Amino acid sequence: ESDMRLFLTGNCSVPRTMLAALTTRAHQLSNVEIVQVLTVGSADYVAPEMAGHLRVNTLFISDNVRAAVNAGRADFTPCFLSEIPDLFRTGRLPLDAALIQVSPPDDHGFCSLGVEVGVTKPAAQSAKRVFAEINPRMPRTLGDSFIHISKLGVIVPVDYQLPELPMGGSDEITERIADRVAGLITDGATLQTGIGAIPDGVLRRLTDRKDLGVHTELFSDGVIDLVNRGVINGERKTLHPGKIVAGFLLGTQRLYDFVNDNPVVELHPSDYVNDPFVIAQNDHMVAINSALEVDLTGQVCADSIGARLYSGVGGQVDFIYGAARSKGGIPIIALPAKLVKKDGAALSKIVAMLKPGAGVTTSRNHV
Repeated sequence: ESDMRLFLTGNCSVPRTMLAALTTRAHQLSNVEIVQVLTVGSADYVAPEMAGHLRVNTLFISDNVRAAVNAGRADFTPCFLSEIPDLFRTGRLPLDAALIQVSPPDDHGFCSLGVEVGVTKPAAQSAKRVFAEINPRMPRTLGDSFIHISKLGVIVPVDYQLPELPMGGSDEITERIADRVAGLITDGATLQTGIGAIPDGVLRRLTDRKDLGVHTELFSDGVIDLVNRGVINGERKTLHPGKIVAGFLLGTQRLYDFVNDNPVVELHPSDYVNDPFVIAQNDHMVAINSALEVDLTGQVCADSIGARLYSGVGGQVDFIYGAARSKGGIPIIALPAKLVKKDGAALSKIVAMLKPGAGVTTSRNHV
């Protein structure tokens, strides 16, 4: 209805059938706010013709809404990933409805939130109503990842493949960075590693390590081979021993098959996974993050290029702080020293001062 605030679940779990229906009838609505984090796929709901009908308030800028945010057609609310659930639970960002995607219910009526639990479960618990697509292709992830079918006010049966994000390519510089980072990881460490060329490169270099653990906001396909080799087994973890703990997943069908009903993998809300004081309970926590620009005083910009908004805070600060507090922990910011643009021009990423208008994602005090 008009004047409602909706939560749209994100990452690879976007309920695209309901979203398409909402976009199609947007001209019949006015002043509908869509709250989201990172979403994968097209975003017709931020097109110019949606003005006055639908407006996005995103808590992380994905590439499909970046132009709309910078053009002023969509809003951006910067927020630590660890603190987003409290926006919903405390009523500071009250939700009229949550649009989510879940697995079919089990024999007891519980549906799994699948590949996106981090902010979706708190949103679903806080919203006045929950509209859910039930998709048999959604993997059944374990942990604090369930919602009972009785809580679903509207159910839309669907059957479509989840989006896939394959592991990307690499280059010589990225491989050298991965060498450096991997050299800091010792047997028994617990890792925060996301998706991208650097974390994928690091994981490929850890085949000779022993008893690694994972506590991370997200993970991708690169973890699977290390689990199958017995390198990642979590035996030395001081929190959730033997478990891979995460908030959401980004990857391919291989990853979705791997996590389905896998008792080794637990997904939890982001106010738990990303809480720096929870992270710090993992001894030898190694947090691997990147940046767009770093200045000589240690200020890290990871969410803007000058005044142009690019992504968001996400969980970087949560994990940098948590790893720094961990016994034997190592917080890492890994990036190439320069960026070579398409026209061949080189742009330094390590600078005397951040560009005018650049946001400080991680302060020099944390680095």
